[in-house]
Amino acid sequence: MNFETVRVFIMTRGVEFGIMILSAIALWIVGRWLIGLVTKALRKILARNERIDPTLAHYLGSILGALLNVLLILAILQIFGVQTTSFAALIAGLGLAIGVAWGGLLAHFAAGVFMQILRPFAVGDFVSAGGVTGTVTELGLFVTMITTPDNVATIVGNNKIFSDTIWNYSLLPYRRVELTAKIANGVDPLDAIARLKAAVAQIPNVSETPAPDIEVLSFTPEGPLLCVRPYTHTKDYWQVYFDTNRAIIETFAKAGYPTPETPVVRRSAAA
Repeated sequence: MNFETVRVFIMTRGVEFGIMILSAIALWIVGRWLIGLVTKALRKILARNERIDPTLAHYLGSILGALLNVLLILAILQIFGVQTTSFAALIAGLGLAIGVAWGGLLAHFAAGVFMQILRPFAVGDFVSAGGVTGTVTELGLFVTMITTPDNVATIVGNNKIFSDTIWNYSLLPYRRVELTAKIANGVDPLDAIARLKAAVAQIPNVSETPAPDIEVLSFTPEGPLLCVRPYTHTKDYWQVYFDTNRAIIETFAKAGYPTPETPVVRRSAAA
């Protein structure tokens, strides 16, 4: 190593090079801080507008943040004398190569854009999409985060969600709880139905309109099978589900209904 060359470089260009490094670091820190402020301000402004969904506001904020970060990197490179025009062309070439290699990633991005336009669900909705059931907590550029009922944050690619069937349980004003209750042979089904209708009507958060459906669903060897179907809001679904099960047990016990049993079929021995 030629120490004289190093010494000359430090004496002539060292200070200038150090200033460029410090300037780049300062620009990165300040730039990132300003980008955070701008994106947060945009989301707050959009959130105040009731016509704009919070999901769309977060999505636009993510796009703006990504664009501003690219501009910040270009500004830092310009400090070191890198021509941004040639660098932009290089980015375009790399983007094309990456786009060909990572077609799936672009598919997730395109699916995210279409979901923002078509709006099959929004943040806060309880959905079943991409093989996951839970509450939508975030809709990003490439992925959607869904929190399952057992409190597990699950990240699903947008394209997987958009190309599959989506069940949105929060879109309509109410949801039906599906339950059944079996009574023993010899119990009057009409009496059981009347008792259950009175008990289910007392359960909190059960909708009066439409009224709960309690009818004979089918017949089994043990006895008639009743369908018990109260309606409620999605947020109260599990509370009504468990309370209805409890109401069935308490109602049948209070009425003194026997437990359904499978009839024993006796066959005579062959002669």
